[in-house]
Amino acid sequence: MVMFQAMALRDDQSESLKEQEHNKGVKHLCEMGIIKVPKKYILPTLERPDNSITTELHDVTNLKLPVIDFAELHGPNHEQVITSLAHACQHYGFFQVINHGISSDVLSEMIDVARRFFELPLKEREKYMSTDVHSLVRYGTSFNQMKDGVLCWRDFLKLVCTTEAHSQWPSSPSDFREMGVGYARETQMLFQSLMEAILESLGLEEKNTHNKTPKTNQESGNDNREENYDIIKKDIGDGSQLMVVNCYPPCPEPELTFGMPPHSDYGFLTLLLQDEVEGLQILHKDHWILSNGRYKSVMHRVLANSKKSRISVASLHSLAFTAVIRPWPMLINDENPKRYKDTDFADFVQYITTCDSKHKNFLESRKLTHIYT
Repeated sequence: MVMFQAMALRDDQSESLKEQEHNKGVKHLCEMGIIKVPKKYILPTLERPDNSITTELHDVTNLKLPVIDFAELHGPNHEQVITSLAHACQHYGFFQVINHGISSDVLSEMIDVARRFFELPLKEREKYMSTDVHSLVRYGTSFNQMKDGVLCWRDFLKLVCTTEAHSQWPSSPSDFREMGVGYARETQMLFQSLMEAILESLGLEEKNTHNKTPKTNQESGNDNREENYDIIKKDIGDGSQLMVVNCYPPCPEPELTFGMPPHSDYGFLTLLLQDEVEGLQILHKDHWILSNGRYKSVMHRVLANSKKSRISVASLHSLAFTAVIRPWPMLINDENPKRYKDTDFADFVQYITTCDSKHKNFLESRKLTHIYT
């Protein structure tokens, strides 16, 4: 009897130890040799990837994402590409860019150095561990490991992309900082070119102000800046960039958890670089809305798998962290009234640090409900 009680106590201690190890990330759990998914990562039955309701909702097996040939923007097919881009933004929220100008060497080297970072010993990776979402460099797991009821099967390295922050980026592997900074600069240039095309697809590229729709007092407020194409281009050029390097280690029971649960990115545009391991799925019909209802920020998720680690690099671009985000006045009229409150990045950070981020409903919290019946 005493022997069995002692064994039970050791089992409890073992489970407690696993609980304490969660904040060190799923890569560390895998390195410990776990053969089952810890309870902290197991989703309720109806929210699991293999659930019939979830599978039907996210079934995109036959969906072909739009492909935008960036080289064609500078040729005779310019208008056709702009039309295709508008359709992709309005109906999909995702598209693939080819002939974008970033060399294959830069892309493969970024994936390679990212993989080598996550292969470092824990004592090297944990130098950057923090629960502070304001950190310029942060190694963590899940979305918000201190608030989320169920953690996701992912480790990440968040990198704020400013000259001041570059010096704090990891120095191991020895070429990480050089490769990362180079890739960040390439994606920033691509983002600005893509945004010019997207603005044109919205009909906002006109540089003169003779035919502008007058702003209401509500829209004008205390902001006396002349709202034109040149100014919004400058705002985009001065905007923020954040890179998130993701690692999804092999999962012993991938049917019980997600690499990342359904969510929508914040900001204007996310440029995603992936390795050859599949896992990203998008929600095609039921989407969140940006651009005051014109263009979509769609829900997407990442599946876990039991066979191979997956690496991705997300480059998230938006306006400056202090900028106020509001619908462009030319997109607002009597038929399409303003749908969302003005907001800024501080509001977003406050939201994700004070709630379970399972549903990622920040945009819903900004909706102006008075326009709906």
